[in-house]
Amino acid sequence: MQQPVINQQPGYNPQGMNPVQQFEMHQQQHQQAITTQPGVFVQPAPGSVWMPMPPAIQGVPTGLEYLTYLDTIMVHQIKELIEIVTDWETKNKYVLKNANGEQCYYAFEESGCCERQCCGPQRGFVMHIVDNFKREVLTIKREFKCCGGGCCGCLACIGCCQQECIIETPSMGVLGIIRQRCGCMSSNYDIMDGDGNVIFQIDGPCCCMLCGCQDKEFPIKTANNGTVVGAITKKWGGCFREAFTDADTFAVNFPGDLDVKLKGVLIGATFLIDFMEFEQQSQNRNNGGAYYSSS
Repeated sequence: MQQPVINQQPGYNPQGMNPVQQFEMHQQQHQQAITTQPGVFVQPAPGSVWMPMPPAIQGVPTGLEYLTYLDTIMVHQIKELIEIVTDWETKNKYVLKNANGEQCYYAFEESGCCERQCCGPQRGFVMHIVDNFKREVLTIKREFKCCGGGCCGCLACIGCCQQECIIETPSMGVLGIIRQRCGCMSSNYDIMDGDGNVIFQIDGPCCCMLCGCQDKEFPIKTANNGTVVGAITKKWGGCFREAFTDADTFAVNFPGDLDVKLKGVLIGATFLIDFMEFEQQSQNRNNGGAYYSSS
């Protein structure tokens, strides 16, 4: 695990903090921000509704028992007030809920300050996903690569430019890998299991479709015959929200009877798509570039 970088900017993590200590610090920061951010879901805030904890299931990674009962996960990014006001790129944080609005997990990013400010969505990161007992249940790792990403999917034809994430659990190790695949004017991805076998493929919409005022859908297809079995959908949040914040909301749909390990990998794919497709658009807007619809 990469060590947190010491800095004096908002949201920094002192050196030596483990993921649980970082989680508790993020919790305190959100509790302080709630008075100025009405409606923000703070984890774990008084009165928050958690999905009931299911019993342990043999063969299921510890903490992922929630996923055995679900076919939809909603991923809500929490927007920092300091980022809205100053454009200072803070570490991303997310709340994961089921279709009924019950919280399942909380996710927070670990990354270097310099990479966040200078490299933006290209930055490397470690995303920690924890449950309501503060146990880390999924770890998503992405190494920094200076090329590739977004609509420049053709750069993925060069092996060293392929963007990828590794999905791990503390109890079972590597669950799978998401790797960018060669494409033209769109971002395509291979979803692999822990043995490196391509199980699913995701073909994103073309760049023109990403500029529209509608949901952006990334269909999940089987690798052997191209059957659509689900989708990762970036939800359109309305013109005002899209213009002034990059707090994304995604819906991840997959078969209810899918192997829970692959469900975890598809959740990991959501974070890579968020960084590659929608963080880049936000940065372009903040730097005075052309407007793209992102949230």
